[in-house]
Amino acid sequence: MKHPIQPLALDEHGKLRFKENKIVRFLLDNGKHNMNSLACENFSQEDREQFAQLIGYSLTGFGELSYVNDETYESAAKLAENL
Repeated sequence: MKHPIQPLALDEHGKLRFKENKIVRFLLDNGKHNMNSLACENFSQEDREQFAQLIGYSLTGFGELSYVNDETYESAAKLAENL
């Protein structure tokens, strides 16, 4: 079973971003881990893709991440077309 694509919305600067999960963002900002330490862990590609969405990555930035596959990005981009 695949993770769902997070909803997209325009931020205050007009940039499309995934809807951030406030709990996940809090844990990242206040926990012992950061993006660099998480990159060293053995998480699946799919979990990494969802994590990027949950912390509110921009759609453009998401598409540039090395662990995001084309299919996931294209699914998210199609959702953005409907906004």
